[in-house]
Amino acid sequence: MEYFELAIIGAGPGGYVAAIRAAQLGIKTALIERDEVGGTCLNRGCIPTKTMAHTAELYAELSHAAPLGIQFGSAAVDYDALRARVVEVRDSLKDGVEALVNANGVTLLRGTATIAGLGSIAVSSPDGAIRELSADHLIIATGSAPSMPPIAGIGEAGVLTSDDLLETVPELDRLVIVGGGVIGMEFAGIYTALGAEVTVLEAAARILPTMDREFGQSLAMTAKKRGCAIVANALVEAIERTADGTLSVRYSAKSGEFRADTDAVLIATGRTPATGGLFSGGFELELERGRIAVDEHMRTSVEGVFAIGDVAAAGAQLAHAASAQGIAAVETIAGQSSSFDPLLVPSCVYSSPEIACVGMTEAEAKEAGIAVRTGKFAMAGNGKSVITGQDRSFAKIVADEEGRIIGAQLMCGRATDMIGELAVAVANGLTIEQMGSAIRPHPTFEEAIGEALEALGSGAVHAMPKRRP
Repeated sequence: MEYFELAIIGAGPGGYVAAIRAAQLGIKTALIERDEVGGTCLNRGCIPTKTMAHTAELYAELSHAAPLGIQFGSAAVDYDALRARVVEVRDSLKDGVEALVNANGVTLLRGTATIAGLGSIAVSSPDGAIRELSADHLIIATGSAPSMPPIAGIGEAGVLTSDDLLETVPELDRLVIVGGGVIGMEFAGIYTALGAEVTVLEAAARILPTMDREFGQSLAMTAKKRGCAIVANALVEAIERTADGTLSVRYSAKSGEFRADTDAVLIATGRTPATGGLFSGGFELELERGRIAVDEHMRTSVEGVFAIGDVAAAGAQLAHAASAQGIAAVETIAGQSSSFDPLLVPSCVYSSPEIACVGMTEAEAKEAGIAVRTGKFAMAGNGKSVITGQDRSFAKIVADEEGRIIGAQLMCGRATDMIGELAVAVANGLTIEQMGSAIRPHPTFEEAIGEALEALGSGAVHAMPKRRP
C-alpha cells in the first residue's frame, strides 16, 4: 500500500493543474491517468478544435482576399497537412504538461483508478498490474464524454462524436450537426469555412440556447450568410443509410418532416460525466443531476473527497473552470482560504466573430431582482472591425444601480482574449468610472469596451446619438 497526502484521479486541465499546485504547496501527490495527460481539452477538445479553426479562418480569408488587395491562384485545403498540424500542436503541449508534472515532483501513475474509500484506491495499469494507494485527500477529476441521445441509427458508420471527428479530421463535402450549442456551432463554423455544406439541427428555439439571446440570433444570421443552414425546433427522429450508401438524417420541424443527406453526422448534444466503474465496495457520493455534488470549496458529501471539472456539479464544463476549481480544492486542503464562484467563469465560443461573456446578463439580473442598466456598442463604428470585415459584432456591459459592473457580453474579433478585463471588473466589483478611467489603444477591438462603458453614461462617442424627446 503506497501512501500519499493527496491522490488525484484524472490528468486533464483540472487534475494536472491541481497536482502542480499541490506540489508547490509541499503536498505529496499522486496523479492518476488512464489515457493521455491533458485530458479531453488538450487531446480531443479545446486545442485540436482551435487548431482546425485557425486553419479554417485563414483559408476563408485567403478565399476572399481579392477585395483586400491580394491576388493569387485558388487556395486549397491539404487535409493530410491539417491532420499533421493537429497532432503536432497537441503533442507539443502534452509533452510540456508532462514535463511540468515531472519537474514539480508529482508521481504520475498510468492506469484506471477504482475507489473504495480514501484508504483503498486501486490503479490497474495497462500491463495488468494493480497498485494499491491510500491518501489523506482525494480529488476526482475524471472529466466527461460525449453524450449520445437515443436516436435510431446513431450507431451507423459516419455518425461521429467530437472525439471521433478530432481524431480523424475527415474531409467532408456535407456535414449534418445535431446540436447547436457551443460545440456544434464551433464545428459548423470550421467546416463551413473549409467549404463544406453544413446543416445544424437544434432542438431548442435558437442556437446557443444557454447564452444571451442576442448571441444566438446574431450568430445564426452570420452563419446563414456564409452558407450554413440552421434549423431550430428540429427533432431528429432517425439516421438512416440509403441504398447508395449515403447517410440521411430524418427530422421534424415546425413546418413538417424533412431529410438531410450527408457524408457524416456530428452528434454535439452535450457531455456526460465520466464516472463509470469509478466506485466500488459500496463507496458512493451524493449526485446532482448526474454530476458529483460539491460546495464552493469543491468538497463532496464524503469528508476528504473533492470533485472538480466536468464531473462536478459546479457550473459550466470548461477547461479554465476546472483549473480554477482544482486550485480552490488544493488550497482548501492546504488550509488556505480559497473558493470557486461559477459567476466569474468566462464562457467563450470560438466562432467567427468570437463570442465571450462573464457574469450576469441583463435578463438574468432582472430575474434575480437586480435593477440594471446596459451599455451597448455596435462594432460597425470600430475601426479594427471594419478593417478585418467582422460581421454583426457588438460589446455589451451590464451594471447595477450603483454603477458596479456585474456582467459583460462580447461578440467581436478577439472577444475571447478581451473578456478577461471584464472578468476582473466583475470579480472586484469595479465601477463604470473605474473601468472608464483606462485609456485603450487605437485601433483595437478593445476600444469597444470603452465605448460600451460610455454608452452607460452620456453615450458612446462613435455611435449615432439617440433621438431626444
